[in-house]
Amino acid sequence: MRSVLCFLVVAATFPVCVNGLETSLRSGEAVLYESRRDVRQVTLTTDQPSTLTVALVTLGPGPLYWERFGHNAIIIDDPAAGTRMAYNYGVFDFQEERFLLNFALGHMHYSLGAEPLDVDLASYVTEGRSVTVQMLNLTPVQARQLAAYLAWNAQPQNAVYRYDYLLNNCSTKVRDALNRALSGALERQLARRSAPHTYRFDAVRLISPDFWLALGMDMGFGPKGDIPLSLWQESFVPMVLSRALDAVAVRDANGQILPLVSDEQVVEPGRLPPAPAAPRDLRLPFLVIGIGLAALLLWLAHGKSHLYRASFALLAVAWWLICGLAGLVLAGMWGLTDHWATWDNENLLLLNPACLVLPAVWWRAPRIARSLVTLIAAAALTSLIVRMLPGLYQGNLAFIALTVPVHLVLAVLAWRQFQVAGIGAHRDARLA
Repeated sequence: MRSVLCFLVVAATFPVCVNGLETSLRSGEAVLYESRRDVRQVTLTTDQPSTLTVALVTLGPGPLYWERFGHNAIIIDDPAAGTRMAYNYGVFDFQEERFLLNFALGHMHYSLGAEPLDVDLASYVTEGRSVTVQMLNLTPVQARQLAAYLAWNAQPQNAVYRYDYLLNNCSTKVRDALNRALSGALERQLARRSAPHTYRFDAVRLISPDFWLALGMDMGFGPKGDIPLSLWQESFVPMVLSRALDAVAVRDANGQILPLVSDEQVVEPGRLPPAPAAPRDLRLPFLVIGIGLAALLLWLAHGKSHLYRASFALLAVAWWLICGLAGLVLAGMWGLTDHWATWDNENLLLLNPACLVLPAVWWRAPRIARSLVTLIAAAALTSLIVRMLPGLYQGNLAFIALTVPVHLVLAVLAWRQFQVAGIGAHRDARLA
């Protein structure tokens, strides 16, 4: 019975030609014809046509950067009404007024969309994304309550919600709707189970196929991104929620304990690579790069020719501009946006906006440059201490390894420049 219900949903996912697959659904039977491989046939029957069937569909990562995190939807199959609807909390509109500004400020608005299952999933399959269907053991009362809530929530006046990437996204809304139908049983079970990961770990690993986006996201997370999560919290990732449901138990109408997931099928394995298991570990590469940049600056600073001095100036100014501008972005995200996971970011001690002043004073005002670059290096070193304090741990060791060697060498060079200038002034005074 369980596999029968699962394949009933499977049959609905391919009612049109998609990637050479064609499905026909008729009289309780689904026959899958595949034009390029052997023909497979599955016969479906159900002895409770009037009962609502509820399923969770989880989609693997997609090819575009906003699709890297996967997606999910709740399926309500109502044989009596002849409908099979997909409720999807991931609808947003690029044409929304001030969309990019709202995105930058963390004022995003998403909405719940309700579409026939075939319309909702066909585009995902054509993209090569994996599709997993989990049949859920809800009682008839729970299924009706969930269907009624989703139908109400999908009405235009109720559909829009304030989006938060970590706390209130398309996956957490699905989780919350299921938890509501289960009278809080889902939260009670998942909240007490520790997850091995953090918001930073999951977010960066999922976007890591896009290296620069992953680097920016890793840099942008503050200490709140490194708080240990429960499975309830980590279910902001659709694939995590799917796996977590496998271990959830519920009671049926007779009080008997059953697994929440009655059956699970991988409908479409997908052509795209699966989500990375972990983010890139950049600590050693960044340490090598940081030491290499520091050594290069030191070597160029001791050069006698104009080429050496020009190369040093170019590299130093580029470093200060990168650090200073990145610091301004981090400060803006902390002070001007609702992206709470970026607040209190200790990378501001490493990517200091004060670096933007150094190109103007390094050669013209050595005393000011010496004081400023010393403060910047001291702040960078302080980051090693701050991350060890209770509640302030931040997983930014890679950025510390990259920046501290360079800041320290520039501070040493500033003091050396000041001393050389002082010796020269003293010699000129003696000759006079």
